[in-house]
Amino acid sequence: MGGDFHTNYREENLISRLESSRQSAWTRQLMRLGDCADELAQRLAMKLVDSQLIETNSQREVEEQLATALGELLHAEDFDIQFAIANFRNLVPQANRISLYVTAFIIEKLIDHRSVVDIYGTDEEIYGVVNQEVTELIR
Repeated sequence: MGGDFHTNYREENLISRLESSRQSAWTRQLMRLGDCADELAQRLAMKLVDSQLIETNSQREVEEQLATALGELLHAEDFDIQFAIANFRNLVPQANRISLYVTAFIIEKLIDHRSVVDIYGTDEEIYGVVNQEVTELIR
């Protein structure tokens, strides 16, 4: 005879608090991103070109494209963000979602922009540069 299944209140409470904490941390990150999106786009464009991961005819256009992507991220639904980063979710352990979103944008969309000649380096190298800049501005 099967036993009765009773949910564990403490376990449910702990899971709920962890999920709430994770969601509030994400909200704080997005608020900080809203305050420094233009600066982040500028720093990313400069860093990607200086580290020779992107070859471009116009660093300014790359900066504008990154700023547009960050603006889209700020207004995107959670499903859209998850869909955009799906192919890169396992790129690194405990990845930053903002960094993953920008990395996915660079690899999948920015490569087709008219001012981008080519994108060099591995996905991990691009993520590393992006994540370094994101973590410096958004702590």
